[in-house]
Amino acid sequence: MPTLTAARNAVGLTFFLNGLVFASWVSRIPEVRSSFELTNGQLGLVLLSIAMGSLLALPTTGAVITRWGTVQVVRVGAAAATVGMLAAALGLGNLLWVTVAGLFVYGLGIGVWDVAMNVEGAEVERGLRRTIMPRFHAGFSGGTVVGALLGVLLIELGVPAVAHLVGIVLLSVVLVWRSSPAFLPVVETPEEHRTSAARAWLEPRTLLIGVMVLALAMTEGTANDWLAVALVDGHDVSHSVGVGGFAVFVLAMTIGRIAGTGLIDRFGRVTVLWSTMALAGAGVLLIVLAEQPALVVTGIVLWGVGASLGFPVGMSAAADDPRSAAARVSVVSTIGYAAFLAGPPLLGFVGDEVGTLKALLVVAVLLMPAALVVPAAREGRDDRETSPVG
Repeated sequence: MPTLTAARNAVGLTFFLNGLVFASWVSRIPEVRSSFELTNGQLGLVLLSIAMGSLLALPTTGAVITRWGTVQVVRVGAAAATVGMLAAALGLGNLLWVTVAGLFVYGLGIGVWDVAMNVEGAEVERGLRRTIMPRFHAGFSGGTVVGALLGVLLIELGVPAVAHLVGIVLLSVVLVWRSSPAFLPVVETPEEHRTSAARAWLEPRTLLIGVMVLALAMTEGTANDWLAVALVDGHDVSHSVGVGGFAVFVLAMTIGRIAGTGLIDRFGRVTVLWSTMALAGAGVLLIVLAEQPALVVTGIVLWGVGASLGFPVGMSAAADDPRSAAARVSVVSTIGYAAFLAGPPLLGFVGDEVGTLKALLVVAVLLMPAALVVPAAREGRDDRETSPVG
């Protein structure tokens, strides 16, 4: 039987590698736009292919985990993400349809990988009997920091995108394959006491958590997809400086996730989420409206800290009941990934009309209604409060 410590370390590594692969791709997004001579709207449609792949995979991943376990599922997800990224990298600059098809397969893989690692993270969190999910997501953010900084370095050195992305994904899939056997087995629940994926879609609390995660995922995802481009377009900086701004964002998000663990245990999920959402909104306003570099950097830091806890807290809240964790995490992830489906084209088309930088204000607007559903994530809710509608 795997030990709790070994499982914790394996889950942390899996989150880190997921972030490393993702940020490696993000560091090449401005290059994708220039190599294919795309408008912002067209780039948004290219990025949409990742979200479409993930949304197809997410609804069924919970059921697959129940049947096959997190070890096999996370391996399949990592392998699919690798194949997709290889294809996307090979198409860069020459065959747009190959890049789009590769990103779609990458989206399938990353969606499966995401649900499996969050379900396993919730299992470890229950075993430890304390909040640790934000630290797993800090591992993801740490991976994005390394991926972004490595991207800046390799871009400055003139390393081709193909060599960069192929090397990262191959390394990552090997490490996931080797570390995943240390995962804890998911709690076995008799079928009559298990919440099915279909039933989970009818639970009011699960849906409200999903809506919250959707808004906060868009808060995070918009920076992933558009921050570097917005800095290049709106503040007239170089490609590498734009990616460096993204690196500052993910570093701030990593710090927020590490610090947030203790804050949640002390003040509760709701208070901390409301506070971080306010920081995110203030950060976006500074980035868009300020002209001084120091204020723009301050805005990036505030946005990163503010976006840090929404997704991990949503996953923990969805997995509060171990008997239904896989189904509910799958539902919440699916709703949350709708932000990645709608976000890239929405911001792209808005950016074509008002400019890439001003388009970021969409995030600040979305945070206001999202604050109203945050109480659904409060700790200590039981299954009587998640009974299906009707």
